[in-house]
Amino acid sequence: MNRSLLPRVLAAAAAGLLALTASAPAAQAQDPGLVQTSAGLLRGTVTDASRSFEGIPYAAPPVGDLRWRATEPAEPWDGVRDATAPGSQCPQQSGDTVAGDEDCLYLDVHIPRDATGPLPVLVFLHGGGLDSGSGSTYDPAPVVARGDAIVVAPNYRLGALGWLAHPGLDDPYAGNFGLADQQAALAWVREEIGAFGGDPGNVTLWGQSAGGRSTCAQLAAPGAAGLFDKAIVQSAPCGNALLTADEAERRGAAHAQALGCTGTDTAACLRNADTADLVALGSGGPVTVARRAADLPWSPVAGTEALPLQPLAAMRRGLAADVPLLMGGTSDEMRSMVYRAYDRFGTPVTADAYPQIVEDMFGARTAGAILARYPAADFVSPSIALATLLTDYGGQLGICSQLPALDAAARYSRVYAYEFAEPAPPVPGFPMGANHSADLGYFFTTPWGAPPQGAQAELSAAMIDHWTAFAAEGDPGWPRYRDDNARVLSTTDSGMTDLAAGHHCGFWNRVG
Repeated sequence: MNRSLLPRVLAAAAAGLLALTASAPAAQAQDPGLVQTSAGLLRGTVTDASRSFEGIPYAAPPVGDLRWRATEPAEPWDGVRDATAPGSQCPQQSGDTVAGDEDCLYLDVHIPRDATGPLPVLVFLHGGGLDSGSGSTYDPAPVVARGDAIVVAPNYRLGALGWLAHPGLDDPYAGNFGLADQQAALAWVREEIGAFGGDPGNVTLWGQSAGGRSTCAQLAAPGAAGLFDKAIVQSAPCGNALLTADEAERRGAAHAQALGCTGTDTAACLRNADTADLVALGSGGPVTVARRAADLPWSPVAGTEALPLQPLAAMRRGLAADVPLLMGGTSDEMRSMVYRAYDRFGTPVTADAYPQIVEDMFGARTAGAILARYPAADFVSPSIALATLLTDYGGQLGICSQLPALDAAARYSRVYAYEFAEPAPPVPGFPMGANHSADLGYFFTTPWGAPPQGAQAELSAAMIDHWTAFAAEGDPGWPRYRDDNARVLSTTDSGMTDLAAGHHCGFWNRVG
């Protein structure tokens, strides 16, 4: 070869290599339906309002030897991966059958269509009692349509597969595999969201109900440190204790015995157990009314390597994530729970049964004071009386158990509180009020309930603006929390309220 041509040949080869290396990003720039991640190229869905990439693996399938192990990285893929449909939901009970698949660690990314510049990112953890639900159930189209944020919705392991603790399981995340999944999803967002137009340095962890309980746990979890910058806790008071390690292992031993896993190699037996048998654990009947959240079948487990302290203890010691916090709930959280436990079956709480129910939950010494404060005759029905006192108390869900966490967090960071007070439509014979999850339709399109209309649509837009403003700047647009004050969110009132005075929290501090 003519030596004078060699530099030009080498330059051409280098240019060709550079063009080949840059071909995927170049294609992405020309085609908004393509995104290049470190694992491979994705093909998503583009509409006039949004770009969506669904069913993205953020971790290896937790199957076989990885059942009841902390998450491992997902494998890369060749070519273009279809990302136009969600991945499988995690195994859960659906009527008399089991829905979903253990290969379920996928997430969806929803992006405003014409977004410019890095956008704040909301990572939404779904509810469902930690044993049901999926990220794809909640379509964040109303949020994305506002154009101010990206929403990421991951699945995480559920039921026994996500939350079983047992002495035979030697993984540091035993009892908290769902937390490990959520942390892996957050790590994926830090590493990959820039390719989707998101700001990896501005991530808000947003959880509702069971997802909110998970968010409380992540605030105190060492493995989540540095993975998110702000937190929204919706209808899951961080003042409520999570399950302790001793109680979780006691329950785990009972579950293993029910599966026949009692020999010397219990872990191997559990890993070989049938998925349907595992899903059935803890789901002998829906527990919808409990005195304490930790009395429910599944919970993150405190006192473990993955979660050394209860969230409230970590907050009080200044050891929780030092991030701006937005926390609140609905004004009638427990009405839907009481309805599901009693009135739905045609067996509403009666005036005769009401005192005994309260005594069974709180003990004879405390029941008298509670019944004097919440006499059945003061309410439209004994069922509503029970729901009101349980909402105020907040041991499962509600108001007064939020206040210790708000007070603790406010010592170290910016904290904002709210109360959603817009009533849901009544069901026959039962006024639902602003019950648990009544606020979800103001953020998401879901399989249940029609989109808000009229004044409620205006409320929806305002709430989304508050949430996305908090995600962007750490300020939803109302005064910071102090002295029990919270912003009311409803079509008839948008001022501040005193949570403690409105829900008898002084009384519950004395007797609860």
